Amino acid sequence: MHAVHLIGHGSFEMLQYREDVPIPSPQKGEVLIKVGAAGVNNTDINTRTAWYSKAVTTGTEEGGESGFAGADDDDGSWSGTPLQFPRIQGADCCGTVVAVGEGVDPKRVGQRVLVTAVQMDTTSDKDFYAATLGSEMDGAFAQYCVVADHETHAVNCDWSDAELASIPCAYSTAENLLHRVKLGAEKILITGASGGVGSAAVQLAKRRGATIYAVASKAKFDDVKALGADHLIDRNADLIKELSTEALDVVVDLVAGPAWPSMLEVLKRGGRYATAGAIAGPIVELDVRTLYLKDLSLIGCTFQEPVVFENLVSYIERGEIRPVVAKTYPLKDIAIAQQDFLDKQFTGKLVLIPPQV
Repeated sequence: MHAVHLIGHGSFEMLQYREDVPIPSPQKGEVLIKVGAAGVNNTDINTRTAWYSKAVTTGTEEGGESGFAGADDDDGSWSGTPLQFPRIQGADCCGTVVAVGEGVDPKRVGQRVLVTAVQMDTTSDKDFYAATLGSEMDGAFAQYCVVADHETHAVNCDWSDAELASIPCAYSTAENLLHRVKLGAEKILITGASGGVGSAAVQLAKRRGATIYAVASKAKFDDVKALGADHLIDRNADLIKELSTEALDVVVDLVAGPAWPSMLEVLKRGGRYATAGAIAGPIVELDVRTLYLKDLSLIGCTFQEPVVFENLVSYIERGEIRPVVAKTYPLKDIAIAQQDFLDKQFTGKLVLIPPQV
């Protein structure tokens, strides 16, 4: 089959497009999926560049093309354990079940499915341990992908493959953030609101009845407003001047970086801050007095309860959300797609399409 092998941490040269990769066979409890489309995500690039290594202290874009020279390969994956090469990345898998392994209902063959991106780690009995498609196991940057049957969700809708492939990683991350903060009809700030996770969070927060303050570049204001944002804030603006202190109930942050302290200042007493990203830089300054004097809750969000993905499938089938696909690319153009992702001149999702034979 055609597939992209990641052969090591580093630059785009670590991505090797091959046409001779063996098609995997489903084992007991697994299904084989013919991949229809696969989204591009920060985690793909961060894994390739080893940005997750504790030796890296800058934002993701700085090493997005060439990798990070100071990164430690031993902790370069998001899980903190060495990545096994070659690895087929791709956390977003949309496709059709074409074969099943032992113990799987043969009626699954022919189903159109989505695959959970952040999966339960069956090798650990500890809480909050997870494994990601395309990191701890081969993913969707290929014509075929093998996954556990119980992580594969049938979905009935009229969406294109590219639209469905926009859901697993970005939308589950966004839904998990809102699920963990128990968002209701409250005031919420969403940073990075034009990106894959950010644009998903805007839509998902709107369906919960929230009033949304979205941070994005001015050039993307109209796009983000169309997704449901009530108020737009330029990403270079001073949040405290724009909002005042103690203005919001919740902050969902995907950026971190130098502006991080102001995100706590604009929260009300008892407010909740949740994060699943740090593209502007992972090292921030915290005034602990702000944390305890305002009775704030800081929540890191990676592990996902099964209900998160189940919710997403139900939203799709009821027509309550619809992703924005900015552009699609042939799988062989993965480096071009990742470069466009890093340039961030788009709103929504970029999606790769493997050869359909």
